[in-house]
Amino acid sequence: MSRVCVHGLGYIGLPTAAMLTSNGHEVVGFDTSERVLDRIERLDLQFDEPELRSLVSDALDSGDLVLATEPETADYHLVCVPTPLDASGVGTQTDNRTELRKRADLSAVEAASDTIADELRPGDTVIVESTVPPGTTAETVRPILEASGLTAGEDFRLAYSPETVLPGDVARELRENDRIVGGVDDGSTRSAVELYDSFVDATVYTTTATTAEFAKLAQNTFRDVNIALANEFAKLARDYGIESREAIRLGNTHPRVDIHRPGPGVGGHCVPVDPWFLAEHSDRTELLECARRVNDGMVGYVVELVRSHLGDLDGRRIAVLGVAYKGNVADVRQSPTLRLAHELVETGADASFHDPHVEADSVAQSERVALSSLSEATANADAVVIMTDHDEYRNLDPQRMAERMRTPVMVDTKAMIDRDAWTDSGFDVSQV
Repeated sequence: MSRVCVHGLGYIGLPTAAMLTSNGHEVVGFDTSERVLDRIERLDLQFDEPELRSLVSDALDSGDLVLATEPETADYHLVCVPTPLDASGVGTQTDNRTELRKRADLSAVEAASDTIADELRPGDTVIVESTVPPGTTAETVRPILEASGLTAGEDFRLAYSPETVLPGDVARELRENDRIVGGVDDGSTRSAVELYDSFVDATVYTTTATTAEFAKLAQNTFRDVNIALANEFAKLARDYGIESREAIRLGNTHPRVDIHRPGPGVGGHCVPVDPWFLAEHSDRTELLECARRVNDGMVGYVVELVRSHLGDLDGRRIAVLGVAYKGNVADVRQSPTLRLAHELVETGADASFHDPHVEADSVAQSERVALSSLSEATANADAVVIMTDHDEYRNLDPQRMAERMRTPVMVDTKAMIDRDAWTDSGFDVSQV
């Protein structure tokens, strides 16, 4: 087996390091943050994942996973550092208006590449796993690495392989999801495939580095566009006085139709981010940008639904249930609820928040989101808004909720409740 240095121990790097260790590799887990390393050492993980805690514990106990504040030489270097959006973006002219297109912040990828260049030896393989715009591996990472004096494809191997895991089940998905691997040459592809074959129990597809980058972004952009279509259907259905989800369910009975579910927008690191990465080096982005506007605009639509029941929201108490971006996980990255918190403050509303999975320190940096218990969040509320499909919200008792609230209004963006039961309990109900 091989010696692997994993650069970045976040949502992907740490599970990957643990998975490699459990499959016989000697792994150095490198992160520039001593705080991150300290938390891992104490098994105080920033995300709640089945199986991950035991994998990390076993890896540390065996000594096959070594945590380091400095990189080390290795047969394989995996780049798993974050690639956030650069919110400053760049202005583009569309339909006589200037819009801000967001861009990828590749500073961490560039820094990791610089670091690897100092450790790079002939015969080593570098694999980028961070989500990046097409062309990044060949046009950004490669020149930085070749500043070492070594040449990609001749002296060392360079490839790209995107992660496609779902938060909440990362360990299983690392093993069972198909994998795409693309090298800057055939030898680089083969070397990367050898590493993934050691722990992936699924098909490993091979291509070029840029095609692999594009494919990952295309997957999530498809989802973003499909969700935007469902959200447009939801708003249209309201104009016709019908239930959007029932219409979508019936539409999906056709064998060639698969409309996604509407909701309050999209979150996580991938779906709201990847379309911008895909669009970074092209102007052929009308549909992508439209989908982004539709999905980001759903938070405003949720506020509109609340206003349809209460009118002016100034001074109204709104209880928001769910801060995580998806059900039954604690991940708040790009969560629509964080944007909703901002918009409610702008209306003058008094917003309270509850989430049974999210820890308070995960949202501590946002002074607009302070978590409280369910009873505290909904006490004397004028409206309840369900933003996340946590299982706990399926079992809410409408009668008990009505007794705590000042005004029985429910806005359910995830179709979690039985509308008839809540209406029978005196609630005015809107569902997305």
